[in-house]
Amino acid sequence: MSGAGAPSLQVDGSGLRVTIVAASWHTEVMDGLLAGARRALDAAGVTEIREVRVPGSFELPVVASRAAHQGADAVVALGVVIRGGTPHFEYVCQAATQGLADVALRSGVPVGFGLLTCDDEQQALDRAGLPGSREDKGAEAVEAAIATALALRTF
Repeated sequence: MSGAGAPSLQVDGSGLRVTIVAASWHTEVMDGLLAGARRALDAAGVTEIREVRVPGSFELPVVASRAAHQGADAVVALGVVIRGGTPHFEYVCQAATQGLADVALRSGVPVGFGLLTCDDEQQALDRAGLPGSREDKGAEAVEAAIATALALRTF
């Protein structure tokens, strides 16, 4: 994990409507991602926030799509998939990643990508924004979604 080269985004999301779609697997990691997302939304001045929980990461795209088509200015997708001993990891990661990209491209609504795809639980914890974590991917996903929504408004 490098983190090197990551942008430092200062975003003002006042007036934006943001939906967080969060998976339910790996409770400790998800709690950290959600807390980071909430902190970033607060720091950006976003007050119109909807949170929707889904069973797992595979379900993120369909709910993100509904949010994008029902008035969200930005969607933040949060989830975690940890590699196991079967090809399940690859299938879920590929489907969720492609699905979220499709949502953004088809709807024109930015989707902040907060889906952790990790080899082990420690990698997920290191990125979850928890005390002792090296990164806060929940907050980063929010900042990216807001910055992209603001960029789209320039057209």
